[in-house]
Amino acid sequence: MKIEMKKIGIIGAGISGLFVANLFKENPNYQVTIFEKKHSIELEEGYGIQLSTNSIKLLNKIGFNEIEKRKKFNPEKIDFYEIKNQKKISDLNISEYNSEDCKYTTMKRSILVEFLKNRLDDQAIKYEHSIEKIEKKNDQINLTFNNNQNFICDHLIISDGIFSKGKSLISNNQIQPTYNNCIAIRGKIPRANLNNLNEKNISLFVGPDFHYVIYPIDNSTGEFNFIGVLKHQLTANELKNYSLFEEKAFIEGIKNKLQNKISSSILSNINNIKCFPVFVSKDFHKSVENIHLVGDAFFAFPPSFAQGASQSIEGASELFESIIRSKTDYYIKRVSRVKMINNRSKLNQFAFHVSNPIIVFFRNMGLKILTKNKKFLENYLGKIYNN
Repeated sequence: MKIEMKKIGIIGAGISGLFVANLFKENPNYQVTIFEKKHSIELEEGYGIQLSTNSIKLLNKIGFNEIEKRKKFNPEKIDFYEIKNQKKISDLNISEYNSEDCKYTTMKRSILVEFLKNRLDDQAIKYEHSIEKIEKKNDQINLTFNNNQNFICDHLIISDGIFSKGKSLISNNQIQPTYNNCIAIRGKIPRANLNNLNEKNISLFVGPDFHYVIYPIDNSTGEFNFIGVLKHQLTANELKNYSLFEEKAFIEGIKNKLQNKISSSILSNINNIKCFPVFVSKDFHKSVENIHLVGDAFFAFPPSFAQGASQSIEGASELFESIIRSKTDYYIKRVSRVKMINNRSKLNQFAFHVSNPIIVFFRNMGLKILTKNKKFLENYLGKIYNN
């Protein structure tokens, strides 16, 4: 008996959309088409990326372990520093969760995206297709795009990011992300300006209303990724004017606020600085039958637990398994998992940004104790990394 091929439509060619397309590519019962609103995939978007073992295990299923080792880094520890005095507080051995071919990884985001994109057939991605209408017709979904083209699919996967147009369409604009009262600052730092930081580890600096992370991303140029998160109030009008964050005056204003928070040798040598407001999710939109959300379109976390990309990959894998096995538990399982990680992300951000000297003292004491407590770490990290 011949099985009728099912059509999968994917809105958005980000990490989650590309990864789930790769999973369906291996299954002859499904035909996948990705619709991307831009004219191409921006390979420089995001600069660096951290991938914990829960996502590396899944990526290896499609050949990620075959990427040249020089393009990936496997940091052994996270070194915690206090911004005020630049002194090391403690370190966390993340290599304990590694196995021979499944290790915590840092790399250029572009390398991962290019790997995922190149494994797909050229015709699998339709560019300059911005979704305008999503209509349910019996057991199928009819998609209409800005170019008046239509596509009928059996399953729709919405993976177009935190400002998801697809999510807005199916929720009647009821669920929108909210500003997290933080500005993210990203850039690249040459190895020569690291101020004696351990190049093999991730360096995390914590202080009042600000934290930043430095980790390796490029062996050939010796560049390291810089990502900082600064508490910063913005007006409603400023949030509407997204071009504001690209203006030189705004970026210089943010850099001035960081003068006493980052050593001058690092701050003055951050290249390609970009600033953007941090938006997070507050609510979930329940999946309905054959319309699904994944990645940041499903839920976006505060950037303080380095799980954004890994959860996009993990969620995409869970959704794939749910569809091919005709299960209906994807949404419930994903919500439970996401809530746990979101709570830990918010706790991390609070701990990283505290300013009260008494709370800072106990925060530092807690880091020294808990980063060496195996039982605590197995609960706090093991439940995530070992999934």
